[in-house]
Amino acid sequence: MGAWTTRADVVARLRRRWDSGEFLATFASGAALLPIDVPLRGPGARDVASNFAVVRDWVQAWRSADGLRVEYQPVGGRVVGANELPRRVWVDDWPQLWALLGVGRSVRRFTELLDDTCVVTPALAEWMLEKPHEVLALSADWRKIVDTVRWIDTEADPGIYLRQVDLPGVDTKFIERHQKVLSRLLDRQLDPARIDFDCPPVNFIGRYKFRRKPRYVRFRWLDPTCRTGGFTELTVRADELAAAPLDAKTVVIVENETTYLALPPIPDAVAIFGGGYSLTRLDQLGWLGDRTVRYWGDIDTHGFVILDRLRSAFPHVGSVLMDRETLLAHEEHWVAEKAPVAAVLDHLRAGEAELYRDLVEETFGRGVRLEQERIRYSVVEAALAGS
Repeated sequence: MGAWTTRADVVARLRRRWDSGEFLATFASGAALLPIDVPLRGPGARDVASNFAVVRDWVQAWRSADGLRVEYQPVGGRVVGANELPRRVWVDDWPQLWALLGVGRSVRRFTELLDDTCVVTPALAEWMLEKPHEVLALSADWRKIVDTVRWIDTEADPGIYLRQVDLPGVDTKFIERHQKVLSRLLDRQLDPARIDFDCPPVNFIGRYKFRRKPRYVRFRWLDPTCRTGGFTELTVRADELAAAPLDAKTVVIVENETTYLALPPIPDAVAIFGGGYSLTRLDQLGWLGDRTVRYWGDIDTHGFVILDRLRSAFPHVGSVLMDRETLLAHEEHWVAEKAPVAAVLDHLRAGEAELYRDLVEETFGRGVRLEQERIRYSVVEAALAGS
């Protein structure tokens, strides 16, 4: 009897179809599905003959099962005679199905949300029918989510900050928390011209053309005689610095802040604090192409990756103190690089590429790294004296 279908088995099978979203989407869209039938696995003629009492109990359980219409089929023969046994059950209407699964409240809530959404943003209805359980999971915030989509569609001027979305109960944190579903809905609601499809949905600001937070560049004059607006050091917006080139012959880009602050005086030169991988903000400083540019980073795999990226924008960039001689001269100052990389770098010069390969292949030891601030200051002064 353990292999014979029980009411709980039928409910579990229907539950899986409910969990898939099939029932809710079909009901809400008005498509035909009912009646639903579920075949039963039950006893045969031999079971009736050999286990009549057990078969009788199984049949009785189905006769008293509520919420399902049971279809019977004669089973038996000359030995025991014909017996009517359950072979299929039917669900004839939606209320019967909802009661069987105990989901009436969820159905009412979803149809209510769907009806409301169709009034203000009918383009979202198709997605709701595709993902009804996601809508239910978001039911507490669904109306605010729809209002956000509608506001971005009808009220947002091109190039505003996300912070400027102006709705009751909706702030930047709300949008960030629901970014995934908002992206799916905005893709359906907005005019395609409002979407940058080159940006993935995870890049919410870029994809829907909100204004990005400005990128900044920090620089200081290495020439004691030079100032910018009376200041020797400033942090300015990268786009504004791109439009107002610095009147310097040489630009030295370094990664370590203390080293940046301690660089020796150099005539007609300015230092830029690189900030690791964020130095991609320098790409928009087109005037760097007309300057002598020296890059100084840590001697480790990441340092060469950063150099490679900078040189992809400005091929003429030279490196300083990122060579084998410097590394070997400071062996007592080596530390371990925590997470080395082994990327393909196409913009390194011969000596740099050889040293990078040695670091990747651990020619000098495991994860060898020489940080900028560990290089003797007299070596730094000598290396930059010719800049």
